Amino acid sequence: MDALDVSRWQFGITTVYHFILVPLTIGLAPIVAAMQTMWVVTKKDSWYRLTKFFGKLFLINFALGVATGIVQEFQFGMNWSEYSRFVGDVFGAPLALEGLVAFFLESTFLGLWIFGWGRLPKVVHLATIWLVAIGVNASAFFIIAANSWMQHPVGAIYNPETGRAELTSIWELLTNSTALAAFPHAVAGAFLTAATFVAGISGWWMVREARRNRDVDSRNMFRPAARLSFVVMIVSGVALAVTGDVQGKLMFEQQPMKMASAESLCNTETGASFSLLTVGTHNNCESVEHLISIPGLTSFLAENDFGATVQGVNQLQEQYEQQFGPGNYRPNLFVTYWAFRMMIGLAAGSALLALAGLWVTRGGRIPDQRWFSWLSLAAIPTPFLANSAGWIFTEMGRQPWVVAPNLNGIDQIRLTVDQGVSDHPVSLVIASLTTFTLLYAALGCVWFFLIRRYVLEGPLEHDAHPHAVDESDADDDTAQLSFAY
Repeated sequence: MDALDVSRWQFGITTVYHFILVPLTIGLAPIVAAMQTMWVVTKKDSWYRLTKFFGKLFLINFALGVATGIVQEFQFGMNWSEYSRFVGDVFGAPLALEGLVAFFLESTFLGLWIFGWGRLPKVVHLATIWLVAIGVNASAFFIIAANSWMQHPVGAIYNPETGRAELTSIWELLTNSTALAAFPHAVAGAFLTAATFVAGISGWWMVREARRNRDVDSRNMFRPAARLSFVVMIVSGVALAVTGDVQGKLMFEQQPMKMASAESLCNTETGASFSLLTVGTHNNCESVEHLISIPGLTSFLAENDFGATVQGVNQLQEQYEQQFGPGNYRPNLFVTYWAFRMMIGLAAGSALLALAGLWVTRGGRIPDQRWFSWLSLAAIPTPFLANSAGWIFTEMGRQPWVVAPNLNGIDQIRLTVDQGVSDHPVSLVIASLTTFTLLYAALGCVWFFLIRRYVLEGPLEHDAHPHAVDESDADDDTAQLSFAY
C-alpha cells in the first residue's frame, strides 16, 4: 500500500471509532434532561436516581468522544494537508463555530451540571443539562454542515490565482440543502441509538429484578424508563424513514453515482428495482447478479415514481469522463451496496425491541422472561452499527472525491482523494496508523469496562434521597454536593 491507502485507512478507522460514540452523546443528553425534568416535576426519587445513573454513563461516553474527536481535526494537517490548503478558507468556518459556540456551550454547562447538584436551585440546575443537550446537537449541526459542503459545495468561489476555494457566504454554507437534509436524519439516528441503549439496559434490569422477586425498583424506576425509551425509539424510527427518504432523493439529484452504487445499478434502467440480495464482485460492474428484487422501488426512491428512469454506473462513468477528464469515478460498489443495506437492516433490532417491550410491559406488567433480557442486550449494538454503516456509505459512496463537484453550480471546486493527501513517506503514515489503532483499541476497552461496570452496579441506593437547595439558600457556601462522579 502507498501513503494514500494507509492515510485513508487511518482516517477511516479513527472516524468510525469516534462516530460510535457520537450518536449516543447526541441522543442521550436530551433523554437525561427529560429524566431530570420528570424528577423536578413529579419529585419522585426514582427519576432522580435514573438521571444520575444514565447521567454517569453519558459522562463516560462524552469524555471518550471528546478524546477521540480531537484527533480528527489534527489529521487534516497531518495526512490531508493538500485538502486543508484547498478548502481551509471554507471548511474552517463551521469547525470554528463548532468549537467557539457549540463545544463551549456544552462543556461549560456540563461542568455546572456535574458540580451543581446541591449548590444550584433545581430549575437552574435543570437548565444546565438542557443547555448541554442543545450544545451537543448544535455541535452535530456544524460538523454536518462542514461535511455537507464536501458533498455539495455552495457559498464559495474558486480563486484561480491561489488555487483555493474561498468562502463567500457562511449563510449559504449553513443552509446548504444537503446539510438541512442530513442533520435531522443524523439526529433521528442518534435518538434511536440512545433510546435503544436506555431501553436495553432498563429491560435487562427489569427482568433481573423480577426474577429476584424485587419488583419495586422495576415498577417505579426501570419500567417508566423503558416505556419512555420505547416511545422515543418508535418516533425516531419513523423520523429516520422520512428523513432518509428526503435525503435519498436529494442524493439522486446531487450525487447520482453514489445512489446508483448503493443499488449496484450498472446500467440505466426505467422502473429500476431495489435488490434485497445480490451476488458477484460488484466492483466496476464486472459481475453483478440481483437475485431478489422489489420492482420499481429504486425509481420510487429517486423520484416518487415507480416508472422513473435511473442512471446507471456505466453511463455516469462515461458522463464524468467527458465532464472531468479521464479517471475512474466509480466508488467501491461492494462497500456502498452492503453498507446501505446494513444501515437499513440493522435498525430492525431497535424496532423489534420497541415492539416486544411495549407488549411485555403493557398494563403495568413487569417482564420476567429470559428471552426479553437477552433481546434487550442484543438490541443495544444494532443502532450503533447501523449508524456506522450509514457513515461508511456516505463517505465511501462519494469516492473518488474528497470534495464532490456541484453538478449544477460552482465550477472548479472539486478535489479527488489522491489530490488531497499529504506527501509523507508511507513508513511514517504506517507508524501513525499503528499508534492510533492501538490507542483507540485501548480506549475502547476502557469505555466498555466503565460502561459495563456502572451498568452492573445500577442506580445507587444513596441516590434515593436527593438534597437539592432551594432558591433561598442557593448561595450557602455550606451546601454539600449530593452528586459526585
